[in-house]
Formats: sequence, C-alpha cells, structure tokens
Amino acid sequence: MIKRESYMKKIRPFINSDLVKVLTGIRRCGKSVMLDLIKQELLQQGVTPQQLISYNFENMSFARLCNAQALHDEIISQTQALTGKIYLFFDEIQEVKDWEKCINSLRIELNCDIYITGSNAKLLSGELATYLAGRYVEFVIYPFSFSEFIELYNTIQPNTSEADCFKKYLHFGGMPYLAALQYNKAACKQYLQDVYTSVELKDIVRRNNIRDVDMLERILTYITANIGTIFSANVLSKYLKSEGRSMATETIINYVKACTDAFLFYQVKRQDIQGKKLLAINEKYYVADHGIREAVFGGNMKDINLILENIVYLELLRRGYKVSIGKLDTKEIDFICEKQDKKIYIQVTYLLAAEETIQREFGFYNEITDNYPKYVLSLDEFDMSRNGIIHKNIRDFLTDASI
Repeated sequence: MIKRESYMKKIRPFINSDLVKVLTGIRRCGKSVMLDLIKQELLQQGVTPQQLISYNFENMSFARLCNAQALHDEIISQTQALTGKIYLFFDEIQEVKDWEKCINSLRIELNCDIYITGSNAKLLSGELATYLAGRYVEFVIYPFSFSEFIELYNTIQPNTSEADCFKKYLHFGGMPYLAALQYNKAACKQYLQDVYTSVELKDIVRRNNIRDVDMLERILTYITANIGTIFSANVLSKYLKSEGRSMATETIINYVKACTDAFLFYQVKRQDIQGKKLLAINEKYYVADHGIREAVFGGNMKDINLILENIVYLELLRRGYKVSIGKLDTKEIDFICEKQDKKIYIQVTYLLAAEETIQREFGFYNEITDNYPKYVLSLDEFDMSRNGIIHKNIRDFLTDASI
C-alpha cells in the first residue's frame, strides 16, 4: 500500500481537531485506503484499536444502519463503555439517508474525531452546508499521480525505467486497484469498464433519478471522446439531433452537472487574460482518469495531445492549483494555474517536431507581458527553452513537485 504522503501532509494538521474531515473523489480512487492510512497513523500515535470505529456503507452488513437515526443509535450504543476520544470513520456516507443530521449530532454529543468519504460533490452542498457550515474541511482524492504510479509499478516490475513507466501510465491510468491485477491488460480493461458502469449507474443515474439512460450514455460518450476541447451544450444538442435524438439544452447541462458531481469529469472555465474575468461559456472538460477513457472509449494514443493535457491538468489539481483556460483575442493558453500568490502558465503538446509547432507553442506567450513563469511541456528529450519561456519534458514536470 502506497503511503500517499502528499495527501497525508494535508490531512495530518486536522487530525484530532473538531472539524469533520470529508474525503471526496471518483469511486474507487483510493478514499478507503486513505482512511486506512489515517487509522495506521493514529495507532502509531498510541490510539487503541477499540477507539477506532468504522463503517463502509457499500457493505450489506451495514444496510440496517442506512438511515440517520439507526446509525446514531448504533454508535451511541457502541461507545457508551469507551473512554477517551473516539475516532469515527464512515465510508461512502451518502448511502445513509439524512446522514448529515447524524454526523452533526455525534459531533456535538461525543468526544470524537470524524472522517467521512463520499463519491458525489453534493456531499458538500444542500443539507450538509446547513448542518456543518464552517465545521468541515474537504480533501479531494484523485487517482494515482505519475509519481505514485512509478512507485507502485516498480513493486511489480522492478527497475522499470521512467520512460517505460510513462508508456504504461498512458495506457492504464492511475486507478489504484490495477496493481492488484498486476496490470494485466485484459483484466484491467474489464475492471475499468466496471468502474465506469458503477459511476454511471450508482452516482449519476440513481442519485439524480435519470430516466433516459440511453441519452445520458450518448452524452457521456460525446464528452469522453472530446475531452480538452471546447464544449457547448448547444453544439451537443445539434449533435444529438443529427443522431435522431433531441434534448433541451437545459437538460443537457443538468446531465453534465450530474457527471461532474460524480467526479467523472472536471469542468475548466475559460479566463479572459486581458479582462481578468472568467467567461461563462465554452468551457472544457477533462476525465478523472485517462485509463478509464482508454478502457471504455479507446483511442488514447490517437488523441495523445488531449491525453497529455488531461494528465497535466489532473496533476495541477493534485498540487492545489486553481486552473482555467486562458483566452487572449483568438488565441488560447492551455492552462492558467493559480495558488495563493503563485501563478504559472502552461502549454502542453506532444512533440515540438517542426518549427511551425515550436513557433506556435512558444508564440502563444508573446502577448503576455507579466513576469509569471511560462512553461511549454512536451515529450521531447532535449531542452528547447527560449526567450525566458521554460521548456520541460512532461515526465520531468510530473515528477517535480516543486512546480
């Protein structure tokens, strides 16, 4: 089991605080493992196993506790004879009806430290905001980064070069359980297809009471095929109409929102660099894990430019950047990345194989006159930095946590 220290560094300062720790992210991205890592750390600090109480609500053994009152009564009963602080772990808490009422009550009644996970962004909206406003802290968990993939893959295939690891990463993506399958292609493809189906049915269809599943699948296919390209609900509506189906633009927007709530896709807004404001139209979407795209849709190598963008975008999120697309007249910068007082610009391309490509990728920065770092990322092995613009190999960028 990888320690995932980058997440533990963020979570550790909040251990033993009275804030509810909320871990969110796409189904099977490693949230349960994070709970196990937190438990390990607590045990090392001298907490006894009896003080750790855990529930996984995807386990049918806990089906009887899937409403707030039943869960509350169970925990009160279990903790009556215990002394000292109690540590409560609730995995996939959204399966419990009115769970937020239970969590808030326990937080008030008990001397406890609470950790919850969920596979839907609505975990932090609606009733939760009402009951726990200002009393929780969220950590978004993502599939494995390239650095984590290298660490894990080398436990299976020792001494694999970084370049060969990256080829595997391009194909498999970063879903943690693939290591248990020894990265067998057929088995991994089946597993990732099942993950996709599970997200679709449990976290999108069931949670949003979607009746037209066929239409949802068409929308999923369209976005998956067109990651990293400008998205318009109107254009998608016309596309569906050309296939003999029709759907109101507003309904399409609601379906897409359900997909982002399930962490299957991430929306990236466009920013007018000159006006320094976010634009309300023509955003882009990236998939939570490019390995899922390969298993379900295929074509990752054919769409290598988009996949590399997807990989870089997710890495920027892991590093805590707020990311937008830069618009400057008719030109676009792939990513404007901001974090506290830090800001960087990033262009991503496959290879700088021709002078025309070099001029295009570096030329995007000609009209940006500020002094923030500007990067061009590609898979070229030679440093092509020029005019103060930094060129970096994508693999080096992904393994350089200082950026």
